[in-house]
Amino acid sequence: MSETSRVASQVMWNRLISIVEEQAQALIRTAFSTSVREAGDLSAGVYNEKGEMLAQAVTGTPGHVNAMADAVAHFIRRIGRQNMFEGDVYITNDPWEGTGHKHDITVVTPSFKDGQLVGFFACTAHVTDIGGRGFGADANDVHEEGLYIPIMKFAERGDVDRTLLSIVRGNVREPDQLVGDIYALATCNEIGHRRLIDMMDEFGLSDLADISSFILTNSRNATLDRINALKPGIADGHMRIDGFATPIDLKVRVSIEKDRIVSDWAGTSGVDKKGINVPLVYTKAYTCYALKCAIAPEIPNNAASLAPFEIVAPENTIVNALPPAPVALRHVIGHMVPDTVYDALDQLLPGLVPAEGAGCLCNFQLSLRPRTDEVAPPDARRSEVLTFNSGGSGARPQLDGMNATAFPSGVMTMPVEATEQVGPVIIWRKELRPDSGGAGQYRGGLGQYMDVGARDGHEFDISAMLDRVDHPARGRRGGEAGGATSIERETGERMAGKGRQFVEHGGMVKMAFPGGAGYGKASNRDLGAVRRDLALGYISAKAASEVYGLADAEIEDVQRRSRKGEVF
Repeated sequence: MSETSRVASQVMWNRLISIVEEQAQALIRTAFSTSVREAGDLSAGVYNEKGEMLAQAVTGTPGHVNAMADAVAHFIRRIGRQNMFEGDVYITNDPWEGTGHKHDITVVTPSFKDGQLVGFFACTAHVTDIGGRGFGADANDVHEEGLYIPIMKFAERGDVDRTLLSIVRGNVREPDQLVGDIYALATCNEIGHRRLIDMMDEFGLSDLADISSFILTNSRNATLDRINALKPGIADGHMRIDGFATPIDLKVRVSIEKDRIVSDWAGTSGVDKKGINVPLVYTKAYTCYALKCAIAPEIPNNAASLAPFEIVAPENTIVNALPPAPVALRHVIGHMVPDTVYDALDQLLPGLVPAEGAGCLCNFQLSLRPRTDEVAPPDARRSEVLTFNSGGSGARPQLDGMNATAFPSGVMTMPVEATEQVGPVIIWRKELRPDSGGAGQYRGGLGQYMDVGARDGHEFDISAMLDRVDHPARGRRGGEAGGATSIERETGERMAGKGRQFVEHGGMVKMAFPGGAGYGKASNRDLGAVRRDLALGYISAKAASEVYGLADAEIEDVQRRSRKGEVF
């Protein structure tokens, strides 16, 4: 390939990335659910005619986009190329052929140019409600977790399937919101298609064969170069987390070999009775993400850059659950996958990976309704409110962890104002949690406090989706553990970290989300950083003294200067 051709191909590759980013941003602007509009719980990508992912949007979550990398091939197989026409739109929420649970809607649109199929656009969004028991861990099998939409046509040649929409509306609690999200998904794919055709016209392309070959060949070669520069080796990683009724053990053996890295999840706990199980596609997504972040972070995600990371897991383990296992909260376990991989990778590549963080999102969903203990006011109403929140991330080898920042999901914390706007909920408190970041040479990121109730005249069920209650994030290289999760009523009565629980009229749920763990010994922390943490309220005076050894006179000086508004 000539230098001119290489430059043109690189320009087109960058253009594809910008196209799918515009696709994702269009979804954010048009979606109805706050999980998409405010938290960015979505993904978008473009594929060649074979169904191989060429580019993904920067906006979105690795659990969605890396899982969605495999999805288009399922659509091609189920629909059949001979049944694909211009104006078609396909849809599913199949956990095993989509992105891991029924609350994710995946929409795929074929892209035609001059009557020829040249590729596909796909996108995924987490929806607030899909019927059934509602979003939570309480189901005993996948059939209880809501409406199932097999891979099928949402629209054929531009005509929407009204029967499908009627079925959807009749089975969910927020029908307008869900239908609006489906149309938003379809629309953002259409925007991607238009931009792709514009690009192909600009560069005189009749198909994507050459640019596809350029992207996939260069991505694969670059990834293999990174892998083959590593010292071969094998190491085992392990993490114990809360689970539902009993703790879960995640175990992985990571093998760095020529041209590949293999992650084997043999020895991991079996399928759980409740909805915290993980389809293999989601385990693969977060295992790949962990390895790519550590080894080849700047190489764009596509089919070829993901291929050298091979993931295997025995069937009917919690990381390779088969139907009809309940999987609604597959993210609670799946988000712990990267830190388990890093437990092994730290032995193979010391000084590279962070300490453990909060891991899974600190999610909860409120099912609000008019009070039943007395006559409810006439303006009381039913509503489903889902909110995404984050604990702290783990400290890094040369940097503190990030406060209230989701790793590995990257999902954003929802603003209080957006949450309170969609239903009769009140967020009484939302603030950083001092001393929750694990001590170390580099401190773990802080978790949050959050107190939640309902507006007058309402009672509610809270579906908790928390972990790290009994198993807080572990430090690395002498760093200390992060703060554990807690959830309780305003009376101090402890509540369960997972599951649907009733809160009476006037009641409140008080939560403390977990902190990330520390990296390195606390005795090695720079005292200037300790003083700054104290001034900012990240640590208490007691921690500054007892954990980091700051003298009483220094503590008093920091507090005095802080009251005066001095900058540290």
